[in-house]
Amino acid sequence: MACRRLWCPIKVPGMREKINIAIVGAGPAGCTLASLLALRGMRVLVFDDEMRPKLLVGESLLPTVVPILRRLGVEQRVRAISTLKPGVGFLAREGSRIDFFFPEKAHSDFPNYAYNVPRPGFDEILRERAEELGVVFVKRRAIVSTGDPSHGREILLSKETLDSTPELGGEHPDLLADATGRARLFSKLLQIPSEKGERNDAAYFAHYEDFDLPAAKDGQVVITTLNRGWSWRIPLPGRLSVGVVIDKHAARAHGSTAEERLESIIASEPMLRDDGKRRRRISEVMVYTNYQLISERGHGPGWVALGDAFGFVDPMLSPGLFMAMLSADLLDKHLFSAGNNIMEKTRRMDQAFAELRDWHQSWREIIRYFYDGRMHSLYESGSKLSETYGKFALPVMVEKHLTRQITGMVSGARTRSRYGRKLLELSSRHLVWGVKPPSDYAVMAGTPD
Repeated sequence: MACRRLWCPIKVPGMREKINIAIVGAGPAGCTLASLLALRGMRVLVFDDEMRPKLLVGESLLPTVVPILRRLGVEQRVRAISTLKPGVGFLAREGSRIDFFFPEKAHSDFPNYAYNVPRPGFDEILRERAEELGVVFVKRRAIVSTGDPSHGREILLSKETLDSTPELGGEHPDLLADATGRARLFSKLLQIPSEKGERNDAAYFAHYEDFDLPAAKDGQVVITTLNRGWSWRIPLPGRLSVGVVIDKHAARAHGSTAEERLESIIASEPMLRDDGKRRRRISEVMVYTNYQLISERGHGPGWVALGDAFGFVDPMLSPGLFMAMLSADLLDKHLFSAGNNIMEKTRRMDQAFAELRDWHQSWREIIRYFYDGRMHSLYESGSKLSETYGKFALPVMVEKHLTRQITGMVSGARTRSRYGRKLLELSSRHLVWGVKPPSDYAVMAGTPD
């Protein structure tokens, strides 16, 4: 019988089975890929330096993550530590509101809910599952160097790493996967250029108790447009994750430390200040920068990058953790549909990253509608149509259809829909009249005037 694996090492009785793939990084992307490959019978090793911070962005999931959790067999474990998320609400600084709730029939494979997850617990569940499936974890920082692409290895584990990792048996893995997140280990080593987005923001966030949340339904994530920037509020079990995303230059006016800046921004924004008047911070304040970035190349001879190591999306709409796990899923599917033909494997890898790039572009497009205010203007226009023409009029039916398309896009179910993207573009251009201009709702960037 022909081997169904991508790599088929010859097995000798009594010989240790070779590690086929080594993954550098044990976050959601790395552990998801490790588990998916292990389910196919691959021998996988994960390098984990255990240097992750206690707070991480990516606490709010999308419904599109749930099928991956089910495939891994961990949805019930995740549910046990999480808050059920029915959707997201958007509050404009002048008081208007848009509520999106995940559609039950956006796609047959996706539920009408997601989860808000405490990241340490969520990450630990993914790691435990990988270990249950036979993935080998080593507590060690992998040291890598450039190799010779003509010999099939553009990235190499150092001799020091090989010698100090007995689990490898002295043999170099067939494939190295970079799951180091924003460290982007392989891309930086190879000096691969990256494309940056148009924003220059920094996020400051922490966990609070006694911080009010104006949610329309329990578990709903609330995003608020601020005078400069925007904020998220994510309900977690026993606490609320509060973050502000603000232009780096504007943040300097709020203090010199992360703690000073977060508290000053909350105190200066009426909606946050009023809801947080009894707040008590129960965690350190974390800072994340450079939210829109994608590498020009995500694979090469003997290596691939996935998750944030390849590219990351703006946190608006919470696509980050989904994209990390999706990249693992895409690599798994494309790697193992290629057989052992090197040309076919390369073609399949190109297809995987072309799809991943389209996901990134699709998220950027719809997120831009929220940043530049077009989404709020479009919603206001739709509300006026309902008031003017009544429940069953054709314009109202069009507005409801558009709302269903947008809800599917922000949930991840229809984000890449060509029809939905074109419909949103045309609607924002031709169906908005008699309402405030988008600039009144836009998320402002830069220093105050």
